Amino acid sequence: MVLRVEDLDPRARDRTTADLLMDDLDWLGLDWDEGPYRQSERGHAYEAAVDLLRGAGLTYPCFCTRSELHAATAPHASDGTYVYQGTCRDLTPEQVKRLSAVRPAATRVVVPAEGDPVGDITFDDLVYGEVRECLARDCGDFLVRRSDGVFAYQLAVVVDDAAMGVTQVVRGRDLLGSTCRQVWLQRVLGLATPEYAHVPLLVAPDGRRLSKRERDLDLGALRSSGMTARHLIGRLAASVGLAEQGEEVDADELVERFSWAALRSRVHEGDETSADVVVSPGFLD
Repeated sequence: MVLRVEDLDPRARDRTTADLLMDDLDWLGLDWDEGPYRQSERGHAYEAAVDLLRGAGLTYPCFCTRSELHAATAPHASDGTYVYQGTCRDLTPEQVKRLSAVRPAATRVVVPAEGDPVGDITFDDLVYGEVRECLARDCGDFLVRRSDGVFAYQLAVVVDDAAMGVTQVVRGRDLLGSTCRQVWLQRVLGLATPEYAHVPLLVAPDGRRLSKRERDLDLGALRSSGMTARHLIGRLAASVGLAEQGEEVDADELVERFSWAALRSRVHEGDETSADVVVSPGFLD
């Protein structure tokens, strides 16, 4: 297990916050074998990947603002992602020079045209089964570097997973829609594709994701209340059928009980939304 601090955005480079997160993981009994690595220190690796893409003729500068993107197209029905329409793809050198004097450019990659099988990406998720996406239709040319110079998540995780020998990625289902882009980047850059598993989310009774913005309790608040790790892990395990209701367990006790097939079966009992775990006021009692 590799610990990676994904602090690409300067606003996320608070060492105190990262230390608190590592302390929470330690409290839960979720230790790691390697790291921590910090993405803020790996810009050279991401730059090299962008250079490779540029050398293959797969990048171009984009001057579109967020408001312009939102005004130009409706979000994709499944996840709210805005499909880029290729506005800046065919700018002339003169146009690029003129626009560069007005605003900094982001960098986008050129995805295969609709109908090109190279851009029709399919992978088998350990929880949600076969996932398929046509890049041109479902996301369009996507960013690999923002206009402020920050490298995009899609590029950084692909480069890091390969460099760190990651063979299995487990994350929330809210990131399921980005995986086909990452698989395509892996193929273009000649990198191995790990296994992927996207797991149900913890959500509020109204279906929204838990967040600090909505003043939902974080792990620090739960710890301060006197809750034990065994109690919390037991409640989470029971919510996906790995423990009995009211049972308290350690993380390492669940290793022998765990099964991707069982989690996959639970998810497919209903639709994608009903497979999430609702955190009601009594969830942690």
